[in-house]
Amino acid sequence: MDDRQTRISFLAPIDDVRSYGDGGPFGFLGHGGDAPAPFDALDGPRLAAPGRGHPLPLVDPAELIRPATDGLDGVIEVESPTMVGEAIRGRVRVVAWDPIQARRAGIRLVGVRLAEEEWSHEQRDGKGQVTSRDEWVEVHGRVVDALEFTEPVLPATLAVGQGLDVAFEIPAPRLGPPSAHAGTALVAWAVEARWDIDLGRDQRVAALVDVRQHPDLLRAGVIDVGAGAMHDSWDDQGATLAVRPLPPIEAGTTMEVTVSWPGADSGRSARVELVADIDAARDLQVVCSSLQLPVEALRGGARVSLTIPSDAPPTCETDGLHVDYRLRAIVDRARRPDVSAERRIVVC
Repeated sequence: MDDRQTRISFLAPIDDVRSYGDGGPFGFLGHGGDAPAPFDALDGPRLAAPGRGHPLPLVDPAELIRPATDGLDGVIEVESPTMVGEAIRGRVRVVAWDPIQARRAGIRLVGVRLAEEEWSHEQRDGKGQVTSRDEWVEVHGRVVDALEFTEPVLPATLAVGQGLDVAFEIPAPRLGPPSAHAGTALVAWAVEARWDIDLGRDQRVAALVDVRQHPDLLRAGVIDVGAGAMHDSWDDQGATLAVRPLPPIEAGTTMEVTVSWPGADSGRSARVELVADIDAARDLQVVCSSLQLPVEALRGGARVSLTIPSDAPPTCETDGLHVDYRLRAIVDRARRPDVSAERRIVVC
């Protein structure tokens, strides 16, 4: 048996990953992406790509955060990661560069979804014939939730040079969605301290928060994960696919997979693989881990280990993004379509 497993970053196998970066010819054409504050640090050509390229896999969610506006110097220190439904703890430490007279000030937890979108533009001549066609991809974001908190109380006015050092404890989103970078779409959360200034630019400091999926929510059925996804063993196409530990299984860990397929067809080879199905504005399928083995091993009952990439997004479902996982046993048949047996599985 070939026990060499392909271990990869979740984002590594995505094809045609590219962007126009900062500047470059594409930037002059006015194409670019954007996201709501405080996730607007990369607004512009970095969030765009020519053709059908993928700019979003190149983006680390931390790069999206604009840590402070010009009128403030400081940071938000966050004890991260946390889980959906638990607490977020940290401190706000700032000094005012400019005098601040705000209508109100406070702590917010802001969640955004960014997703790739395909765009095109055609040039036509006087007869209506297409003379040129421009295709590109842009990443745009929108707020999925914004939670404001009355405590701790932040002063609405700050004099030049005045400092602020305040501890906070706020709840993470009660039902999610969790943080997730799924290649063509992502969900990210940030804590910000914001001063809402009338007829002026708001002042803020912000920090990324890693909000992870809570396994208890998955067990409670908050998300429809599909038949058998939380079972230790499941039958399909005459095959039995069993996993340890019992799902949900944590990203970055190794699961033991046992496949017993007595009636597996003859073929050149077989493989067991974990596949992520991303349902977003641009759908995507990613093979997270794959292991080749002889077909005879499947018939007799094969036990293999597959490592889930540490950056694999959790099983989740929110408006504009659905992440699901399948465990597959596949027989590669010469000059005939492959045959497979599979089961759903849950990753957190």
